[in-house]
Amino acid sequence: MRPELDKKRVQEFARKVFGFYTGGVLTLMIELGYRHGLFEAAAQGPATSSELAARAGLDERYVREWLGAMATGGVVDYDAATSRFTLPAEHAQCLTGASSRNLAPGSQTLRMLATRLPKVSDCFRQGGGVPYSEFRPDFTEAMDASWRRIYDGLLIKAFLPLVKGVPERLQQGIRVADVGCGTGHAVNVMAREYPRSTFVGFDLGEDAIARARAEAHAMGLANARFERLDATTLPTDPKFDLITSFDAIHDQRDPAAALRRIAGALATDGLYLMMEPRASSALADNLGQPFAPYLYGISVLHCMTVSLAEGGAGLGTAWGEQLARRMLAEAGFTRVEALEAPGPQNTIYVCGTSA
Repeated sequence: MRPELDKKRVQEFARKVFGFYTGGVLTLMIELGYRHGLFEAAAQGPATSSELAARAGLDERYVREWLGAMATGGVVDYDAATSRFTLPAEHAQCLTGASSRNLAPGSQTLRMLATRLPKVSDCFRQGGGVPYSEFRPDFTEAMDASWRRIYDGLLIKAFLPLVKGVPERLQQGIRVADVGCGTGHAVNVMAREYPRSTFVGFDLGEDAIARARAEAHAMGLANARFERLDATTLPTDPKFDLITSFDAIHDQRDPAAALRRIAGALATDGLYLMMEPRASSALADNLGQPFAPYLYGISVLHCMTVSLAEGGAGLGTAWGEQLARRMLAEAGFTRVEALEAPGPQNTIYVCGTSA
């Protein structure tokens, strides 16, 4: 006999599910606004759909319908008396500008991952995964757009100063490697700030490495170079004084081997700074955490599947602090400190191999 249903609970959950769908559609609308400069145009002041379209150089009918989604979605305010739309200053902080507060570039991730959904779906029946190569080049573009602002705003002023002595050593001149560097913007930002240090970025993506080299050349950096390399083959001689990785270990084919290699590549007094998503390794601890559904979902759609595609460990995005600490210790790191990075999403692990 089927249990009697709580009709109120059914209705509440149905509204919640439709809220998921609405959020997905609004994410695509935010991407359109980001791509076409609509938020920047709206931040200039109240405007009708015709005025906003003129500012952005776009078709009014599409802008008008887009504004309907933005107004009913609570992104912009609408004054029916004047037919004008206003982007509140507080919302503009989150959707415009070149700082890390601009969340609009992250909207690209949904569409980028959704295009691979049929291939990920096949893996539910046959196992395996979707290789990293299948996600390029738009994965490279999406990651660059999101992380570039973070590096510009927080890397020098917030991330590195968390670790006592690191900025000073960089100013004096040390050897630095960034594992899984992507388009290399973190390397180039550090190389520009610390000209006495030398930097090398390693990544599997040929397109990402090409962009990293082009940017270094455009910035006139003589102390930054880039190589296409698997993390498990990181050169161990000569040693590095500082090794960094930003959101790059959990989706490795063999993260344990990568961590061992990083430990072996460090100088005696060297440090490894590993930034990873903030989570617990226990699902029960992540219940109710606002970012947890995003982490697990991203894991299914990218991070876990690219590892499994290579017969890898498939750690997943939410591998968590407990497992991270265990794997770091097994890799040879004798000192591990977990620091909360600025913002709620990431943890920076400060690791050393000396006693």
